[in-house]
Amino acid sequence: MHVKVLEEELSSTLNSLVCGFHQLLDLKDLNTGVHSTRLAEWGMRVGQELGIPEESLHDIEMAAVVHDIGKIGVPDAILNKNGPLTEDERALMNKHPEYGWGVLRLFPALSQTSLITLHHHESFDGNGYPGKLRGSEIPLGARIVTVIDSFDAMVSNRPYRKGLPTEEAKRRLVQSSGTQFDPAVVKCFLGIVDSELPAVFAAVSANSNLIF
Repeated sequence: MHVKVLEEELSSTLNSLVCGFHQLLDLKDLNTGVHSTRLAEWGMRVGQELGIPEESLHDIEMAAVVHDIGKIGVPDAILNKNGPLTEDERALMNKHPEYGWGVLRLFPALSQTSLITLHHHESFDGNGYPGKLRGSEIPLGARIVTVIDSFDAMVSNRPYRKGLPTEEAKRRLVQSSGTQFDPAVVKCFLGIVDSELPAVFAAVSANSNLIF
């Protein structure tokens, strides 16, 4: 009983910690915070469809929520810039996975979450960052977050551009399958996106930034 109580307390503490990080994201950028909430819903659905064990699903869910936490270290002038980033600005923006990993790795229970966060901008063909990992070298959780992150970013409105229609975003996922994205994850995600999109939308309180 004592061990069970300790486990429940640890789980509660971790959930509170992740919620705290999420609130920090909201303070930095409201769009980023809401975006992360949607990704948590997507990540769980894709992970379940792929048959990922429950304990690993929780890592993916938490990583989906906090994967952009490192953007707190990116200056607002870069994060909110309306135009294209310069080479130096892009280099600094591309540091945000490492910034996030640097914080999350300090918590032993978030070790897998930190690795997913670190590698969520890797590409399946090895041309991503920061580690230029390829294929199965990339943690599966990170491959999932990469796909759902990209899809959600494409269909969401931003101050500097209008979101894409769902069908166009799906087409781009297919087009980049095998290069930027894991083909198996893309296939799984596209298999559920039409039926799950309304459910995810409802789960995050009908945010008007998502286009159907």
